[in-house]
Amino acid sequence: MSELSDAEIAEIRQQFEDFDADKNGHITVTEIREVMKALGEDPPAYKIRDMVKEVDLDENGTIEFNEFLKMYDQVRGAKPKYKLEAVAEKQKKVMKMGGTTEASAAGTTHSFTEDESLAFIDWINFQLSGDPDLKGHLPIAEDQDDLFKKLHDGIVLCKLINNSVKDTIDERAINKTKLNVYTINENQTLALNSASAIGCNIVNIGAEDLSQGIPHLCLGILWQVIRIGLLAKINLQNCPGLARLLEEGEDIEDLLRLSPEEILLRWFNYHLKEAGSSRRVHNFSGDIKDSECYTLLLNQIAPPSAGVDLSPMRHSDLEQRAESMLQQSDKIGCRVFIRPRDVVRGNAKLNLAFVANLFNNHPALEPLEDQPEIEIEETREEKTYRNWMNSLGVKPFVYRLYQDLSDGVVLLQLFDKVFPGTVDWSKVNQPPYKKMGAKMKKIENCNYAIEIAKVCKLSVVGISGDDVHSENKTLTLAVVWQIMRAYTLQILQKLSGSSKRIEDAQIVEWANSTLSAAGKSTAISSFKDPAIATGRAIIDLVDAIKPGSVKYDLVNQGQTEEDKMLNAKYAVSMARKIGARVYALPEDIVEVNQKMVLTVFACLMARGLETKK
Repeated sequence: MSELSDAEIAEIRQQFEDFDADKNGHITVTEIREVMKALGEDPPAYKIRDMVKEVDLDENGTIEFNEFLKMYDQVRGAKPKYKLEAVAEKQKKVMKMGGTTEASAAGTTHSFTEDESLAFIDWINFQLSGDPDLKGHLPIAEDQDDLFKKLHDGIVLCKLINNSVKDTIDERAINKTKLNVYTINENQTLALNSASAIGCNIVNIGAEDLSQGIPHLCLGILWQVIRIGLLAKINLQNCPGLARLLEEGEDIEDLLRLSPEEILLRWFNYHLKEAGSSRRVHNFSGDIKDSECYTLLLNQIAPPSAGVDLSPMRHSDLEQRAESMLQQSDKIGCRVFIRPRDVVRGNAKLNLAFVANLFNNHPALEPLEDQPEIEIEETREEKTYRNWMNSLGVKPFVYRLYQDLSDGVVLLQLFDKVFPGTVDWSKVNQPPYKKMGAKMKKIENCNYAIEIAKVCKLSVVGISGDDVHSENKTLTLAVVWQIMRAYTLQILQKLSGSSKRIEDAQIVEWANSTLSAAGKSTAISSFKDPAIATGRAIIDLVDAIKPGSVKYDLVNQGQTEEDKMLNAKYAVSMARKIGARVYALPEDIVEVNQKMVLTVFACLMARGLETKK
């Protein structure tokens, strides 16, 4: 292998890890070319296949970092080596941090780029400016130290989570004044558990890591929160005009099966076609480096009064052209995330964010005259399950619940995480699937998942692998709910030291005895008890677990629907603030959704037992 500098390897590792969403140290064969493109290389498919044969000796369909490094070196080998000055410049842009906390294994090395931290700083300043609670925090200066300093007390992260997914955190639960090490820890705990509830993977990230400003962990959680917020609005509810992106022979169901990234690419190409261009983009890296497609897109989506034009194309120098293009984007209030060098280098992460922000602000898609009827894309229950899965770090990221579970791989990952050792991965058919026999391979995976469900003593009578593969909503949800329930109750069982499975009645009994011992007047008869709708039992339980944590002047009697919702929002945020990993939503409490209410009380019991220990 030719000599690669530390800076080059760090940059390669960063791109590799961006595609390694579950941080298990490997990527799939299908992702290899995209990583190459993100690094500025675009080898032909046949060359990728030949190199895979060389390095993937066990033919398991995955590539580890050292194997990928060898492949990348082969692609790059025929090109001139980096000049010393260029390498030195890269070294300045890549920062390396050693793992120093319990959440980060000692001796490991993590890297992040200055460009990405600057992009996050820009976004935070742009989105949260004017917030009266952040007068002492914003604007954040353009250096990493100031970013981590401003993240120290947890307030900025809590605000950013609400900016990404509205009303995730009840701001009454945030400690904003008289801050000390304990109240700061509460804020960071609230932020982390709330981030988990919207689908962020926070495994191995602790409140102390954020308050101490551990760079790669802070930037990792920031990117997840920002990305979820940017992609959350790319759906038919927010933009009915997306129906215009349907291609010949497709219907709305086909559009709903696309991931947000795929929809963004199709949207981009729709406007390129409308502009009369033959250019098309297939990625957020190499295809946009010359700024031509960006310039055409901006000219198509900008309001006529904005004065956006094609002047960037006058520049032959790509950085100058990119700067001119970004000046055009500034005319429509969208100059965020990327700088000229990010465009020219093809930073896939930041360019995805830039395009998503353009879509969210200027989709330029009028609804069709004969607009097809649109059903609710995702129920609240489905969203909760999806967020829970993503918080566990399943791969790929689950956007479309039933579709993304239909090949059985994500479902098997869930079993492996909740019931460790139950999955024999040598029996699992991994993507990519050959066209011939792909359906059978996927059904085999789903059948295997149902077999494991039986071994784990889940109730799957009348459910087959084909039901999951064919995206039967009722039966798929039945399996997922049982896995989620088992996950929650297993934590309880471990903390209680019991060898027997924890039953619902035990959780109810614990809740009532804890409330009584704390002198609270509330109690519940079951997880269907209508009294739960007021939120007061949950609030009282939070205060019983951590005395003095609840501000009772913020709590009402819950007599009206509005009052119930206010209490429920406060209850959920306060539960997360004291360390309970609650995924349920306030609406679940007000409507007394038995399944979700169970998880709330179970999570509180787990936290209560943990606090005692």
